[in-house]
Amino acid sequence: MPRDKIRDLRRRVYLALEQGPVGERVGAVVDRLLVTLILINLVAVALESVPAIGARYALTFALIEYVSLIVFSVEYGLRLWVAVEHGPHQHLSGARARFKYALSPAGLIDLAAVLPFWFALVLPSDFRFVLVFRMVRFFKIARYSPAMRSLLDVLYRERRALFGCLVITLGISLVAAALMHLAEGKVQPDKLGTIPDALWWSIVTIGTIGYGDVVPITALGKLIATCTIFIGLIMMALPIGIIANAFSEQIHRRDFIVTWGMIARVPLFAELDAGEIADIMQLLRAQLAEAGEVIVREGDPAHSMYFIAEGEVEVALKRERIRLGVGQFFGEVAVLRRARRSATATAVIRSSLLVLDAQDLHALMQRDSRIATRVKEVVAKRVGREVVSPKGDIVAEEIK
Repeated sequence: MPRDKIRDLRRRVYLALEQGPVGERVGAVVDRLLVTLILINLVAVALESVPAIGARYALTFALIEYVSLIVFSVEYGLRLWVAVEHGPHQHLSGARARFKYALSPAGLIDLAAVLPFWFALVLPSDFRFVLVFRMVRFFKIARYSPAMRSLLDVLYRERRALFGCLVITLGISLVAAALMHLAEGKVQPDKLGTIPDALWWSIVTIGTIGYGDVVPITALGKLIATCTIFIGLIMMALPIGIIANAFSEQIHRRDFIVTWGMIARVPLFAELDAGEIADIMQLLRAQLAEAGEVIVREGDPAHSMYFIAEGEVEVALKRERIRLGVGQFFGEVAVLRRARRSATATAVIRSSLLVLDAQDLHALMQRDSRIATRVKEVVAKRVGREVVSPKGDIVAEEIK
């Protein structure tokens, strides 16, 4: 096979495995199939641990595992092959890019998802307990879940703050254990006779679990326990607050980056600087249209214009059907004329749209003369076609 075809095939496989552009059906299907297989594995491992179920459906569980082994092994091999297509690795040699993937957290998880079963095939039966480690496949879901990836990014970014919370908590636990030992050590020598013994009580108390297996009986001990409980509430709330706040910022940052990229693809805004794009982001709202979903319907009032950031949209006119792609926009003429739609626009594939309401379009044109000039030029060009009467929604004139 020619080298160019191999490179093209490798790129296609990479996009299928690594969630390519919005609207990429192959990537979406592959992602869903892999996630489904992972979930089936997790359920199978849990049910297989029940003796009655494990014995009754042993053949089914074995079939699931063999299929999973083949699929995940092929997936790992393909990910090694396409590692050179990964953006940060494109400047590296093929061997170096694949080595970096193999040592990355995602690569190690992918490898751990298949190694246990391979080990179980060659190890004696007494060592087949390693199959329990198939549960590591749960972490593969992080590759396909933006929420889990965001959470892992948050934990990594806030690792120093969280480590600080851990150190403070351990320090407070030691102090509380020492105080409780002094207050109750002679009264309860079997439970609080040493600081290590009392450390179990302090950790359980600060963790707000409170098993009740060790409780103070003296007045001083109860006072120390009361203070420890309140301090524990604070210490448990601290990392939760850090993670929650960082997670919220991560989600907003991701949405900001996505929206920024969508705006930058629209030719109408191509000449704007960073500050002007940031202002436009305050006006635009993102809309996701699934394949076959109607975006605007014939006869509806025209309240907004649409920019296509990803995907493809088909406009059904009376005599023809026109398809619009990334960077094209429609609906501005009808919005300016306050008309009704005379055609229906439907998403051909899963598409990301940027929606600009009528009042915001007028405000934007008043604020930025370049955008106003551009819109007027397009409107004049499209209206000049006189595809339909001026009274209707001139959807045909809105095709760029």
